Formats: sequence, structure tokens, C-alpha cells
Amino acid sequence: MSGEFLGTFKNSVNKSKWITIPAAFKKKFSTQAKQTVITTLGPDGDIAIYPLDNWNDKIAILKNGTDRDKQLLSNLRIFASSEQKIEQNGRIKIGSDLLEITNITDKVIIKGSGNYISVWSPENFEQFRQKKLEEHRKTFNSMDYQ
Repeated sequence: MSGEFLGTFKNSVNKSKWITIPAAFKKKFSTQAKQTVITTLGPDGDIAIYPLDNWNDKIAILKNGTDRDKQLLSNLRIFASSEQKIEQNGRIKIGSDLLEITNITDKVIIKGSGNYISVWSPENFEQFRQKKLEEHRKTFNSMDYQ
């Protein structure tokens, strides 16, 4: 299984709808992933990029899950791209439909989200981040870090 993706990077989308996966994330891909990804709609107004091995693991779990899991599986498949290899320089193509749904135009935030990589419009990411910051401050204090 590919490693855990952590960190945040700023990048751009070129005219042909390509983005570059950061080298720090490319290094986390297992040999089973074969430098191949699936892109689909993410959970929070973002795009989810799964290494092929992590995608296959997620699909296997959802297939055997609850009715809710099976609905998520159906939705992930509706928005999923076909498998694509990451180019040598780290580039992958993002479908126009996903870019439109997520309001991504020329700039992106690429964030590690555990077993997948999320891609955000800078505006959506800032809104999401502010919401999480408020929730964090209400829920946790310094004692939780001890």
C-alpha cells in the first residue's frame, strides 16, 4: 500500500489541464501502484487522487460494506477517471468536469489527505481550513496535546 500523504503544496494548472504531483508525494507511491492514479470527486469540494493500490483497497472495503458504503462506491465511480500513469515529471491530467465542479481554474492547493491526495481551489481550501480551525479551537486545548 502506498504511504500516508501529508503536507500542503501550491501549484498551477496548465492550459491542457495538467497538474504536477509533488515529488514528496510521488516518493510515497508503492511499487504496486505502478505510478498510476485514479482521480475522482473528493469529500469536501476537492478532487481526490488515489494511487492505484490505495484505490483498489478502498473499493474492496466499500464493496463489502453497508448500503451507505455502496452508495459512496457508486458516487466515486461516477466521477472517477480511467487509470492514468504519472508522467516522469509528475504531471497528471485532471478532467474538465472535476475542475468545473470544484471551481479549479489556474491555481491549486495539493494536500496530503492520508491514503489519497486532495486537490483544491485556493478559495475552497481557505474556507475549509478556516472551518476546521474554528472546530479545532472549540474542541481541543493544550491538555489534549500532552
